[in-house]
Amino acid sequence: MAKEIERKFLVKKSWQPKGKGEKIAQGYLCDDENKTVRVRIKGERGYLTVKSRTEGISRNEFEYEIPVEDAQKILLLCNKGVVEKTRYVENFGGFDWEIDVFAGANSPLVLAEIELPNEDTKFQKPDWAGEEVSLDSRYFNSYLSKHPYNKWENMEII
Repeated sequence: MAKEIERKFLVKKSWQPKGKGEKIAQGYLCDDENKTVRVRIKGERGYLTVKSRTEGISRNEFEYEIPVEDAQKILLLCNKGVVEKTRYVENFGGFDWEIDVFAGANSPLVLAEIELPNEDTKFQKPDWAGEEVSLDSRYFNSYLSKHPYNKWENMEII
């Protein structure tokens, strides 16, 4: 079992992608207040992930690689919409930041995440990282699969 400790931020329009990025498609087989079960295709690989309820910025995470062909078939069984995005990874201040540029129904949303070893770990925030949304469940991918960003009444483009 791994513990995921993650902080999430809106990304300012001033950010520009570096490198090619990696395409991701993910859907949810189960999504309730206590757990999520996700299938993901990242590049040419498939993954099945189980996550516990988020407590603050932490939760338990179990992730397993599965054949990409299986992941493609499981995506067809998922609830509601599939979340599509391109992920870029940038190192800043000694940490890898994952910047997700959402496509389809969640465009033009861009989010950055940083995974930390402890909840109280200090880190430097890049200039392009805007408002923190770690505790706002609307920015969870599972929520975005059911409530696409471009359907929100007050989209927060910064």
